Amino acid sequence: MVMQLRSRIKCPKCGFAKEETMPIDACQIFYECTNCGAALKPKQGDCCVFCSYGSVKCPPKQKEELK
Repeated sequence: MVMQLRSRIKCPKCGFAKEETMPIDACQIFYECTNCGAALKPKQGDCCVFCSYGSVKCPPKQKEELK
């Protein structure tokens, strides 16, 4: 499996989606929607906004799943 570094993050408030590059070695816990300005934080139990609202889980989670 090849690690993916891009994820399409979708705002739960306005539905706007944008493709973003994820950090390779860290979880991103804050994201501001470029459409409506909503401040997104991970859902309970998720490590980052990409795991909660993205089309692809963050690189650290992808590494975990390879083990």
